[in-house]
Amino acid sequence: MTSTFNSIKPLRNFITSMTKLVGEVSDEQSLISLTTPLLKALVAKDDWLPEFCSIPNTDFYQQYLLHADPLERFSVVSFVWGPGQKTPIHDHCTWGLIGMLRGSEKAQKYQYDLNGALIADGMEATLKPGDVEAVSPTLGDIHIVSNALPDQTSISIHVYGANIGAVKRHVYEPDTGLVKNFVSGYSSPLVPNLWDRSSEMRSELI
Repeated sequence: MTSTFNSIKPLRNFITSMTKLVGEVSDEQSLISLTTPLLKALVAKDDWLPEFCSIPNTDFYQQYLLHADPLERFSVVSFVWGPGQKTPIHDHCTWGLIGMLRGSEKAQKYQYDLNGALIADGMEATLKPGDVEAVSPTLGDIHIVSNALPDQTSISIHVYGANIGAVKRHVYEPDTGLVKNFVSGYSSPLVPNLWDRSSEMRSELI
């Protein structure tokens, strides 16, 4: 069920914390470790995501930019999945965290075996609201993600260690071994207005 938009403050606080974090920490392991509780806190509530960043498309999953750091040290994205939608097998070429906000997702990691064939890496994971999962070139960066619900929209909030819409990445065809380059971009030219705090400040004028 889609919650009523209440306040974008949780997202603003998350981005403020992330901006401080990437200014102080640079190694991947520490960034993943320290970002995880921040993302868990963000997806623990479902009243802050702007409506236009939650709209599915009937043909393909949507990738809405919520914020990109001016120095491209991190980005925050809302992924919106219609029923039955899924990604191709792909990588990220940077660290990332996936936080489940609404609905449910399935994620299957892949790796190359000794013969150079792309095979499933472990069991398929199912993410439910509040769950957070990490990906990175060192932890395992190749996976496929799908909406776990056949009749509902699912939404996850992703944090990446780059401006993910501009990163040169890859999609994989396991049957043929073909690897293709791609750049994902974003599904909308609009981004949320994080900094209009006028209502908050007007309440203090009384």
